[in-house]
Amino acid sequence: MIVDLATLLPENFHPLSKVWIYQSNRIFTMGELFQVEELLEQFTENWKSHGAPVKGFGTIIYGQFIVLMADESQTGVGGCSTDSSVHVIKAIEKLTGVQMFNRELLAFLVKDRVQTIPLSQVGYALENGLLQKDTLYFNNLVNNKTAMEKEWLQPIGESWLAKKYIQ
Repeated sequence: MIVDLATLLPENFHPLSKVWIYQSNRIFTMGELFQVEELLEQFTENWKSHGAPVKGFGTIIYGQFIVLMADESQTGVGGCSTDSSVHVIKAIEKLTGVQMFNRELLAFLVKDRVQTIPLSQVGYALENGLLQKDTLYFNNLVNNKTAMEKEWLQPIGESWLAKKYIQ
């Protein structure tokens, strides 16, 4: 169930549009999805940077990843406008009870499902065959639209994890 990201991301955004990916510690329920989508829509419609409207986009992918995007070809995104995006993510945490800022929880696509594993257990999962070097890893560190389309889902063997865990 690999999603063609180009079909989910707005075509009319510059390829270098800034991207932030927030991973939830669990899949959102259907009711939560509707609430979160509404919050994201309200936020992106009113997103401002130094008083100027930001061409913004927000969505949920795989029921577990919130993607915010700002097309800076029209309005640059400064510190205050980035802070406002963090506030909406924290509001989503409070509303749903999920964790969105746990950077020690990594996500992989295993048997067409998103599986999360604490960083401390990745070595064990690889050694015991729960993960392989061709298992797809969600690289939430991508920072622009093009990188997201091409590098967000990558085999473990081609990610930063390979240097740490694969000989």
